[in-house]
Amino acid sequence: MRKIRKNDDVIVIAGKDKGVRGNVLSVLGDYLLVSGVNKVKKHQKPNPVKGLTGGIVEKESRIHVSNVALYNAAENKGARVGFKTLEDGRRVRVFKSTGEVVDA
Repeated sequence: MRKIRKNDDVIVIAGKDKGVRGNVLSVLGDYLLVSGVNKVKKHQKPNPVKGLTGGIVEKESRIHVSNVALYNAAENKGARVGFKTLEDGRRVRVFKSTGEVVDA
């Protein structure tokens, strides 16, 4: 079970985009693809078969999971996440600072 999953709202806590919030687009092992974070420019060749035009394309690059934290809307900042087992046997993620359950 992962602490940060797809479609989570995260905030960057280290690096050139520190303080930027975004949504997790995909999880790639220990790396995440976050919308609007770690934008890079890629020089792309045209590909008429796929209908791609050439030029300089700006896209998101991956960022390590240690450089982001799950965003806690109640505190308006990033928070650490832990796990807790409920009475019905389900394992859920909880914010360490408030004890609030992340998963509904």
